[in-house]
Amino acid sequence: MSKNLGELSGRKGLKNNLFEALGIAAEKTGTPARERMEELAAEFIMGKANIVGTASFYDFLKEENRGKKVFVCNGSACMTAGTQDALIEKLSREFKADEIGQMCCLGRCHENSAFNYNGKNYSGTAVSEIEEIKKQKSELVDSYQVASYGTAVLTNTFSGIKEYYKTLSNALSQSPEALLAELKTSGLRGRGGAGFPIAFKLDSCRNTPGKQKFIVCNADEGDPGAYSDRYLMEHQPHPVLLGMMIAGYIAGADTGVLYIRAEYPESQEIMQQAINDLMAENLLGENILGTGFSFNFKLIRAMGAYICGEETALLSSIEGQRPEVRVRPPYPTQQGLFNKPTVVNNVETLACIPYVIKNGGKQFAAIGKGKSTGTKLVSLDGFFNKPGIYEVDMGTPLDVVINNLGGGFKQKIKAMHIGGPLGGLVPVEKIKDLTVDFESFAANGFLLGHASVVCIPEDFPIIKYLEHLFQFTAHESCGKCFPCRIGSTRGYEMLKKAQETDYKIDRNLLDDLVETLEIGSLCALGGGLPLPIKNALQYFEEELKPYFK
Repeated sequence: MSKNLGELSGRKGLKNNLFEALGIAAEKTGTPARERMEELAAEFIMGKANIVGTASFYDFLKEENRGKKVFVCNGSACMTAGTQDALIEKLSREFKADEIGQMCCLGRCHENSAFNYNGKNYSGTAVSEIEEIKKQKSELVDSYQVASYGTAVLTNTFSGIKEYYKTLSNALSQSPEALLAELKTSGLRGRGGAGFPIAFKLDSCRNTPGKQKFIVCNADEGDPGAYSDRYLMEHQPHPVLLGMMIAGYIAGADTGVLYIRAEYPESQEIMQQAINDLMAENLLGENILGTGFSFNFKLIRAMGAYICGEETALLSSIEGQRPEVRVRPPYPTQQGLFNKPTVVNNVETLACIPYVIKNGGKQFAAIGKGKSTGTKLVSLDGFFNKPGIYEVDMGTPLDVVINNLGGGFKQKIKAMHIGGPLGGLVPVEKIKDLTVDFESFAANGFLLGHASVVCIPEDFPIIKYLEHLFQFTAHESCGKCFPCRIGSTRGYEMLKKAQETDYKIDRNLLDDLVETLEIGSLCALGGGLPLPIKNALQYFEEELKPYFK
């Protein structure tokens, strides 16, 4: 069925996009009117239930979003910082209770107290100026530390469009096979969590027959605590765009789709402006630089669904379907957006491509450690003395990141959740054992992922944090597979009950639940949740003991 719906949606291509039309229909009230959804069903030759089913999934399309005017961040970093109750209390002086909604996560993890109003994000002390913000008389820009330790691949100063895009001219003078060979030599692996080689995806897409192919930038990987993608889109948009164009040339694609989180409105604006700037310089469209290569961009504004960070759910979302995870094979490179060959990669991965092509695969491979080549952006939250984005060579000791770059902790910390909600829960005593690379984290039973760091202070109960992870997964599950949909809900209920009543958790029952999630889930949302749960049971057994039989 989803394949047929993809074909129906694809009839109108990306210029008249169903998902985009639903977002436009929701702009005034927060949710699309039933009459408009019926019109869209007729226009796209789909059932009314399909359209309503899609709209009811997303945080910023569903009926519960009607009338919301301000949104408070409920991400992990803001939660452990303990800033949001006071924030809600202050906002309640200016807004009615039913006008206050929630978002996760706004990427303001470096200073917390984060909220969204009128399409803009705010954090830190901004709430104290809420009256001026409401009058549109106050524009507050956040700031955080940005530095590199080793090679500056992604944090380098932008040289300007004319100079920077000489790399495109050079790339287009070579064959796609030659560029692909450089990417293979570089060893560049996906920075979103899986660490999958990008050259393999491009090669697969290139070898799949098809007149229409797509390069999709996954800018919806909304791991709470990770704001490296936001940094790139807002401060380094051109490496992302150029990376997509080179990827398109290699794979034989003429269209790049940027799917950007609803929670990052500034990123959407800046990326669109960067695209407009390229058009003004005649670097987009037909026959670019007289080479015969054609490429255009389409920016899609997401509507609030963490599961769209999973590549197949993202593709279904762009098609205007419910963002449910697809069974693979076929893989997106064979049958992706509108059933056409598609390469999906995250922001940071794509942004690395221009460096590889300009400097050569060997130079990129020389940075890093073993199979973890190149650099990695690390996001440090507000518990650090110097929170911010740090680019480090793969293989850099974690201790250097925490203490040298981040300046150590502001207060006593017992654990760090590294790599997003599905990443490892790392006790502070393990810092000296880890280096920032895929292999080190995996060997120690953790996951590097986005390399985001959310700190858990001494006085924050681990069981409360685990409850939060189960609740997050239950809310964000696409619902397609029952281990994730039901298992996360049962885990949340179990941990909540143990804290509020005299109920004691059966360890065997919890272990069975975790195992079912791990081996039975269709994607990494349900399959990855068990990792931090097992880390907590291993390293914080004494703290958790009172809640178990």
